[in-house]
Amino acid sequence: MKKKIIIGSRGSKLALVYAEKARKKILKYGNDFGIKEVVIKKIVTKGDQIQNKRLSEIGGKGLFSKTIEAEVLEEKIDVAVHALKDMPAEETEGLLTNCFLERNDPREILISKDNKNLKELTPNSIIGTSSYRREYQVKKIRNDLECKLIRGNVDTRIKKLNDHLYDAIILSYAGIKSLGLEKKISQVFSTSELIPCAGQGTIALQCKKNNKKIIEILDKINHKKTHSCAKAERSVLKVLEGDCETAVGVFAKIDNNNIDLEAELFSLDGIRRFYHKLSKDLKLAEELGTEVGSILKKKSNNCYKR
Repeated sequence: MKKKIIIGSRGSKLALVYAEKARKKILKYGNDFGIKEVVIKKIVTKGDQIQNKRLSEIGGKGLFSKTIEAEVLEEKIDVAVHALKDMPAEETEGLLTNCFLERNDPREILISKDNKNLKELTPNSIIGTSSYRREYQVKKIRNDLECKLIRGNVDTRIKKLNDHLYDAIILSYAGIKSLGLEKKISQVFSTSELIPCAGQGTIALQCKKNNKKIIEILDKINHKKTHSCAKAERSVLKVLEGDCETAVGVFAKIDNNNIDLEAELFSLDGIRRFYHKLSKDLKLAEELGTEVGSILKKKSNNCYKR
């Protein structure tokens, strides 16, 4: 009987923080299945190697996940650890993503040179972001601001800010908090001000579809409420056939036995915004996402796609 589990992760500081969290959970619950050791294998993805272009220009979200998924399929690792927001909406054949750790803070944050919030920034300030969604959301608040592409891990982006290449940058609160960098935050946006991307702040664990033992262990770890929110949010993406160029914000939250879903979709040029909010019984999380996605698709008349 196998007593060791290998989990695969990107090698960035933040990815390894998430992988260590997953490692501890798997070790704790794996004891009942005879697991004595859980190790992390660092994997370099194509998305990590190419840092000067938008993801949409070099292959999309899968650049961060496909290399790691290949190692699961080839049985070089047992479990893949992903930031859910970096995963394509459609599951890779032969794999199963059915385990989610409790969601970290999903909100967006601003870090600026002079600790100013978005409204206090000087006219025509340059904002660093690699996301069309964030760019269009920011311009709805301040249309004078210029958004420029920024790529790289959290430390790299903060260094570029300190090197005066940007006046401010927008990042996820989850990443900043996990790295203990909260003191650098100039502003925290509510999920209504800047609706986050689907799955933001959520760590997903993926394994082979036929690996029953691993599936059993991951089922013990799975955070049910986070799972429901993930299903609702990702169902919106599936309907929209969303990719890296799709400027869409989706956020689900649970209220007793109901799940509330708020979503916005921008046209390709960012000028038109389509919004919808809906609630359903918690058991209908996936159906909720499908319905909201369908409504946004109809409202937009596909103007969000090339």
